[in-house]
Amino acid sequence: MASNVIHLDESSFDKVISSEKPVLVDFWAEWCGPCRMIGPILDELSVDYESKAIIAKVDVEENDGLAARFGITSIPNLKIFKKGVEVDNIVGAVPKTTLKAAIDKHL
Repeated sequence: MASNVIHLDESSFDKVISSEKPVLVDFWAEWCGPCRMIGPILDELSVDYESKAIIAKVDVEENDGLAARFGITSIPNLKIFKKGVEVDNIVGAVPKTTLKAAIDKHL
């Protein structure tokens, strides 16, 4: 399956989360087992919501400034932003239905 997940870093983060569309950002790391478990779910969501929402990932190892800025102490940590404002937060590996419900709430 193709994926439309965007990989963000310190320089691209603020521009992307300022979108009118909801932006689901997964704060993750390569060594995190639960993060790897939800990776395929995020790939599916990026296709399912292609025109309605943005699905993005931030590697906390490579972007520790963003992790600190948002107080990320446990991963996976998924935040939903709308017009640059954090509107939802999900910590831990959760099922696709939980992520869909969170995105749908902000469409």
